[in-house]
Amino acid sequence: MVHITVIGAGVVGLSSAVSIQRAFPGATVKVVADKFYDETTSIGAGGIFLPTLKNIPGVPFETLKRWSETSWKAYSRMATTDLASTTGHTVSHGYLFHTTKTEIPLYANIVFSFREMLTEELTRLGVDTRFKYGYEITTIITNMRKYLSWLMTQFTENGGVVEKRKIGSLSELYGHCDVVVNCSGLGSRQLFGDQLIYPVHGQLIKVEAPWVRDWIYTDTMAHILPSDDFTVIGGVKDKDNWSMTPDSSVRQDIMDKCLQVWPALKGAKVIGDWVGLRPMRNPVRLEKEVVRLPEGMLKVVHNYGHGSNGIALSWGTAVEATDMVKDLISTIPSPKL
Repeated sequence: MVHITVIGAGVVGLSSAVSIQRAFPGATVKVVADKFYDETTSIGAGGIFLPTLKNIPGVPFETLKRWSETSWKAYSRMATTDLASTTGHTVSHGYLFHTTKTEIPLYANIVFSFREMLTEELTRLGVDTRFKYGYEITTIITNMRKYLSWLMTQFTENGGVVEKRKIGSLSELYGHCDVVVNCSGLGSRQLFGDQLIYPVHGQLIKVEAPWVRDWIYTDTMAHILPSDDFTVIGGVKDKDNWSMTPDSSVRQDIMDKCLQVWPALKGAKVIGDWVGLRPMRNPVRLEKEVVRLPEGMLKVVHNYGHGSNGIALSWGTAVEATDMVKDLISTIPSPKL
């Protein structure tokens, strides 16, 4: 019997756990975390699929393309079948507005549709004149409340074990599993001494605006992301800010920016704020390691540091983390008969 422990219950951790279960149907897979569901950073994410090299520094183009394509294959199947209402994946049309010319992004040939807009189209839409360039895109938005619940249900119904606790030391895991899959994000600073991982503070506002159907994204960080139960507007990316308290001045700035970009948002009812610390690393850490502990050697697969693209890339990196687990398990000696 193979025993695998996944540290972390955000979207990367749960995706890894479910992927591993599918690859090792006879294994015991456990998720250990001190935060679940509402307590995770993943729960507040806008969940739009627009991964770019700029937002994932240090990752080669072909690698990011592979992760993106693997994730897209899974999400598009969910969004276009009878799974959609349960998993929270929605086919979503929207607009990307830029103040400066940009290269055609990596995801342009992955999403359902992508085209550059004409200047007169931007004018007819009433787009702020700062935005000289526009792109019309059909992609997928993931409702994270639904998706995290679905992943957890998949995991537990397939025999997964869940343990809520904070791991203070890797020695606590030694002797209890064959491989550890580390999806602890910012927790990797303390557990593994990784000083390359840092928080990117984000603040979002949840509003009721059912008349706003299309999503909006800009290179000024203003964005409007409708889902099936509320609309998320943002945003803020503040490196090394560890605060978890909503800032009223930031909230007003977000509202002002988003109304300037899309005046049709006016009249939206604010229903809540969200603050989260996105775990960012340059590059994303997806690799195998054998850690020397006082008790012996511990086999580890790292999968963390996705920043604001954790949702978009989570299934792609989970599949590759699973392949790394296979490699490590293949080195475990077979029991003698």
